Amino acid sequence: MSSKKDALVNIGGFLAFKDNNEWYEKAVQMQICYEGFRTYGGLAGRDLEALARGLYEGTEEDYLEDRIGQVNYLGQQLRDTGIPIVTPVGGHGVFVDAMSFLPHIPQHCFPGQSLTVELYREGGIRSVELGACAFGYIDPETGQEVFPAQELVRLTIPRRVYSDRHMDLVVRAFEAIAARKKKIRGLEIVYQAEILRHFTARFRPRD
Repeated sequence: MSSKKDALVNIGGFLAFKDNNEWYEKAVQMQICYEGFRTYGGLAGRDLEALARGLYEGTEEDYLEDRIGQVNYLGQQLRDTGIPIVTPVGGHGVFVDAMSFLPHIPQHCFPGQSLTVELYREGGIRSVELGACAFGYIDPETGQEVFPAQELVRLTIPRRVYSDRHMDLVVRAFEAIAARKKKIRGLEIVYQAEILRHFTARFRPRD
């Protein structure tokens, strides 16, 4: 569970198990290497208290109605504009189908990442690619790039920050990009780390 999304805090989360079984014990052993002992909680005390309070606040019906309603509002506005999204819309963000939106860009040219770049250029909108860069990899036996089945761009909406007018701005940015999308040529990687490349990869536009 991501506390950033559901517990209204800026950091942390938790991993829950049904029983105190071997998976739990393995997770605890791994935790010692990365976060310290289980009694530490992996967070400062103030963050743990904020998380506990946030879990209560995050179940208030008025808050949930506003939160989920705003995400649905963005999703519906995008659909009405003809932007392909994954349905049903989730509770904290909207996922755009980048391959359907930019069908002329092959997956090895990173259509999802290309769309995130255009969103930032057009409206200063930060989004995240969940496709060829995030989940693609080189097959160690064949040396060929293996691509995921989906090429998505996630529009995660921070809680208690934006109004519906901000959501309208996102939609207008998509409209502007859609009007010139055939001019978007895709990207190529100029640097990638051995693991989790999507966090630090660098790109350049294709000729």
